[in-house]
Amino acid sequence: MDAVLVLEDGRVFKGKSFGAQGEIAAEVVFNTGMAGYQEVLTDPSYNGQIVNMTYPLIGNYGVNDQDMESGRIQVAGYVVRELCRWHSNFRAQQPLEKWLTGQGIMGLEGIDTRALTRHIREAGSMNGVLSNTGEDVARLAKKAQTAPHMAGQDLVKNVTCAEAYDFMEPGLEKIKVEQKVTVIDYGAKGNICRELAHRGSKVRVVPASYTAGQILGEQPDGIMVSNGPGDPAAVDYAIETVKGLVGKVPLFGICLGHQILGLALGGQTKKMKFGHRGVNHPVKDLVTGRISITSQNHGFCVEAESLPDNVEVTHLNMNDRTVEGLRHKEAPAFSVQYHPEASPGPNDAKYLFDSFIDLIKKQDH
Repeated sequence: MDAVLVLEDGRVFKGKSFGAQGEIAAEVVFNTGMAGYQEVLTDPSYNGQIVNMTYPLIGNYGVNDQDMESGRIQVAGYVVRELCRWHSNFRAQQPLEKWLTGQGIMGLEGIDTRALTRHIREAGSMNGVLSNTGEDVARLAKKAQTAPHMAGQDLVKNVTCAEAYDFMEPGLEKIKVEQKVTVIDYGAKGNICRELAHRGSKVRVVPASYTAGQILGEQPDGIMVSNGPGDPAAVDYAIETVKGLVGKVPLFGICLGHQILGLALGGQTKKMKFGHRGVNHPVKDLVTGRISITSQNHGFCVEAESLPDNVEVTHLNMNDRTVEGLRHKEAPAFSVQYHPEASPGPNDAKYLFDSFIDLIKKQDH
């Protein structure tokens, strides 16, 4: 079946449909990773976006239950150069196409995905409409123009858990518990909880609606401010919650959590032209001089010049010099814009989980 992606500026990409049928309007972004498509599809930070993959062959190792970063596919639509309808991997449980169809996710294949990527890099991220119901380009372009833009949207409410729960997976029960960590679920990836649990943490996941008082009432030793989708400035209740937590117990923010911490500490955020989405972003630790290759997925960033004097920038992106990490000079609170838990991506930055646990233990003593 024919399908089309029409951007709000009128650019048209025609290809073939796979997955579900229908029509969807959303922000169009690109990911440059060469592997990890299942983790990308289930990352809550991609909620409400049409994701274009620059690597040309997607689906060649199938999908399985172990590589899920959340309980469902989060993207609004999926664009690839070539969909692999066979897979070869001993861990695979079903083909990618069958999985997407079963979860009602639309796909487009056969377009020049790198041309789409270049267009977004030059013009900036923008809305688009993915459709396999017809090719009325003028109507689809108008629909893209009038669809809600990412700036100003609170998408956390779409992905946070309904109620608090204790994170547990087979094998983790054998690990000795040494500290209690609360994860505020603004769209938390599963591997964040796994990394904390593997370091002896009893992980308690709470909804985004939890107040500082509710969280502190459970007496955690540390608090993880998780990743998530949408505009951080629109999640005003999260900013107020984190304000009430700073200085009370050690805080570690990741991605959206980094932006929320920056806002809670008095800084400002802005929407980037096309964001960072991939697994090869170089980041410099300004304290040690060490450079890590990192996994990233964000369209907003903290403005360095907006941060107050009691907050310092700790990490910078080596490509565009945007803020990749910050810490409070007095309170035990720090954050990074990238994903130290990877999934997908390199493991260069996993040491940050050790730093968080060390901070907790230092506070205890």
